[in-house]
Amino acid sequence: MLYDNFKLFRDIAQNKSISRGATLNEISQSAASQYIQEMERRLGVTLLDRTTRPLNLTPAGKLFYDLCRDALRREEQFQVQLENLKGLVEGTVRVASIYSIGLSEMTRLQEEFAARFPNAQLHVDYLRPDKVYEAVLTDQADLGLVSYPVGTKDLAVIPWREEEMTVAAPPSHPLAQKAVLVLADLEGQDFISFDEDLSIRHELDRFFRSQGIEIRIAMQFDNIQMIKEAVALGSGISILPARTMQAEIAQGRLVSIPLHAPELVRPVGIVHRKRKRFSHAVQSFLELLLEQPAPVGT
Repeated sequence: MLYDNFKLFRDIAQNKSISRGATLNEISQSAASQYIQEMERRLGVTLLDRTTRPLNLTPAGKLFYDLCRDALRREEQFQVQLENLKGLVEGTVRVASIYSIGLSEMTRLQEEFAARFPNAQLHVDYLRPDKVYEAVLTDQADLGLVSYPVGTKDLAVIPWREEEMTVAAPPSHPLAQKAVLVLADLEGQDFISFDEDLSIRHELDRFFRSQGIEIRIAMQFDNIQMIKEAVALGSGISILPARTMQAEIAQGRLVSIPLHAPELVRPVGIVHRKRKRFSHAVQSFLELLLEQPAPVGT
């Protein structure tokens, strides 16, 4: 119970929101507010500055937050060491993944993980890239799967694979008849792109600028699934990781056309909080991810 209370305050502090902290801990906002008030009464100090939005910590609140965070990390280390003594692979592995990786990979991985380690569970949340990083940093996830991974002072990156990028087009598109495309083929084409705040959009824009290619952005979306649908409906072409189009190619809704630009790949990596002690279950799942990296272009 003590660690549950520490976790509740840590989550409130990190999210600067009582309601968000309550949601993460599956309790009501009223119950979370009562807990904060009771802690303030016991300690004889104010922990949250309620005059600001979002909430900020008072100096006493910062001290208590550090205590909660340190205690939770010590408890995490204790659980890992206890599992090591037992020699068992059990418990839950929490993974946060961007949609394009999770939806195409997780069914197979969950089946294989369950077959190898029947006493462990795999829980996956599908999120936007920024939310994947947030989940890992706030200990809502043990591992994060992202494209164009970025390490920070608090986050470590484990490279996973590089995925070939190809041109996606509907079978009726004039470019669909070509075996290989050169960059000049893309000049002036209607293009279905990613939203401007995503790393993959930044990389594609940089690539086009470096090659002097002008395209017309017809539509933009925040995920690959919507882009594939727009392309299949004939709204334009796009550049996507080839492996994410396998289902639509098999259905005859898309074609994947190689582009004579071997440097154009999507790096995919695994992120985790630095200094995090992995449980047997998390370490086992990480080894499963790394043992058979997908070949480039598949």
